[in-house]
Amino acid sequence: MKTTPKGLRLHIGIFGRRNTGKSSLLNAMTRQEVSIVSPVAGTTTDPVEKPMELLPLGPVLWIDTAGLDDSGALGRQRMEKTRRILDRTDVGILVVDAGRWGDFEEEILRELRERNVPVIVAFNKSDVAPPLAAAQEKLQADNIPFVETVASEGRGALEMREALIGVVPEDFLRPPPLLSDLVPPGEMAVLVVPIDLEAPKGRLILPQVQAIRDLLDGDACCMVVKERELRAALGRLNRPPALVVTDSQAFREVAADTPPEVKMTSFSILMARQKGDLRQFVEGALAIDRLRVGDRVLVAEACTHHPVIDDIGRVKIPRWLQEYVGGELRFDTVQGHDFPDDLSEYKLVIHCGACMWNRREMLTRMARCRRDDVPICNYGVTIAYTFGILERALAPFPAALETFRKAKKAV
Repeated sequence: MKTTPKGLRLHIGIFGRRNTGKSSLLNAMTRQEVSIVSPVAGTTTDPVEKPMELLPLGPVLWIDTAGLDDSGALGRQRMEKTRRILDRTDVGILVVDAGRWGDFEEEILRELRERNVPVIVAFNKSDVAPPLAAAQEKLQADNIPFVETVASEGRGALEMREALIGVVPEDFLRPPPLLSDLVPPGEMAVLVVPIDLEAPKGRLILPQVQAIRDLLDGDACCMVVKERELRAALGRLNRPPALVVTDSQAFREVAADTPPEVKMTSFSILMARQKGDLRQFVEGALAIDRLRVGDRVLVAEACTHHPVIDDIGRVKIPRWLQEYVGGELRFDTVQGHDFPDDLSEYKLVIHCGACMWNRREMLTRMARCRRDDVPICNYGVTIAYTFGILERALAPFPAALETFRKAKKAV
């Protein structure tokens, strides 16, 4: 459980005013002194993350945030960091002083509910004052669970756990597979894994590891090869594999070496389906044909890795896109949780596979692109489109392929 990636954990965000006991509640829930507790308002300045196992839910990530009622220039920066946590929150806990309820709490509830994030209210310090009757009646009418707590003493922690189990989103309890639904039990997938400068020394990258595990969980077989060994590996099989999956950077070579009757896609496109909305990414690919010399393109990476000489997001994709367009484009790059509030100046957003993120954060970014009417595309979808092989790469996904064909006809 300790090594489960963040992207596969339930993200539980703890929100509220300063000095309501958010950090005390986190410590009570984890049974550890994770956050510093002090009577001084504003003690928590940056989000504090704590991964743990919460039975029966499994791996979760607790996120303690700074108070959303902070003031001053530094306070606004803290609040902005807290608001970014909302983008990746699967379940929200609103901590309030039991005897207090106002417009501030209503605003946080509204924000969470507009994002379709289930929320639990913790009426903390209930030993000092009981929860306001009007607040309880409103929450009951809105079907929002609430718990009375005294976090500093650990009281109410068990009830909070039970409430969490009751509101966890269904798609977390039954997450979509990565590729096991594409490869029947007993059949084989061939995974093409280039070993280049970006390959971590002594190990595979997360999507490759997840693909192997997902195939094993689905009682399927897998063969892992480098791109220059693919043709020989396929020749050794007594029947064709159900699927060939490649790193997107090797799309062109793998497409040439994979027989037309064998379905082929990329790890990045698999991640696009699992972490986001593949059909929106596919529709976004058509915007590549509308790019003109001088247009601005935003490249967004979830990871904060150090770029290498021939970096996929900073060098290769810009080079391939400019070759496709026939001239220079202007590229901006953001990393980690940084993302512009206003996207209107961009003609296209190109996003990585977001393997390190939970699905909610990726969907939040896609929603922002829809809001600003800016197309968004995934690394793998972008590369396949510029190479002219997107239809083939979408063959394992009939709904997305149909979306692409319809959108293409409508252009």
